[in-house]
Amino acid sequence: MNKLELFLWGVLPYIILTIFVTAIIWRYVTNPFGWTSKSSEMLEKRILRWGSLFFHYGLIAVFCGHIAGLLVPVSVYRSLGISDEAYHLAAIIGGLPAGIVTFIGVLILLYRRFAVARIRLTSSAGDMIALVVLAIVIFSGLAVTSANALSHSGFDYRTTINPWVRSVLVFQPDPELMQTVPLGFKIHILTTFVLYLVIPFTRLVHLFSLPLRYLRRSYVLYRRRGEAGAEAAFHDRQNRKEAI
Repeated sequence: MNKLELFLWGVLPYIILTIFVTAIIWRYVTNPFGWTSKSSEMLEKRILRWGSLFFHYGLIAVFCGHIAGLLVPVSVYRSLGISDEAYHLAAIIGGLPAGIVTFIGVLILLYRRFAVARIRLTSSAGDMIALVVLAIVIFSGLAVTSANALSHSGFDYRTTINPWVRSVLVFQPDPELMQTVPLGFKIHILTTFVLYLVIPFTRLVHLFSLPLRYLRRSYVLYRRRGEAGAEAAFHDRQNRKEAI
């Protein structure tokens, strides 16, 4: 293994991770009000509805598939009686449609961002870059997955990329696991590194903003002005009685 490969698969992931975490914290601390998806729904809703629907639901499925494929050891599936053939068949049947739906969604959002004048004029460079990088990452993943399935190469990412990812996460990187990985998969991984660098500085940062506080927030009550005034007067009389 040469020095470039040692750097790419043994050192670069930690550089990316350090920048990613530091930038996320820095943005939250220095610009909490800029931590937003910057919704442009008021400017255009019809195209956004379809693009957002396809993209977000597809992305959730893709994310779950990546978790199952990259973080769960192959021994777990085999211990459950799931054969390699059954696993790969399920991954193709479930993963490719999810990737296609996600890619269609991001293409719709890209079209909207560049083609609709009001959206284009109010978009920042970060908005454009975020969508372009997302499109490249999704397309590279679709392309390499499809090519691997059609070529019947026998490459199994669960015995190479899968343990490499886990080795990086436990701070015991094993770059040699990436030696036999096809070039297409390596390109896909490197494009995701670019995505990690883009997330903290663009609207994509909102993916870390789960509205959990809404689960315990009190209901917001809306009343007519007369009703609100009458209720306030009633509570005022009650307080006076208690005081006496």
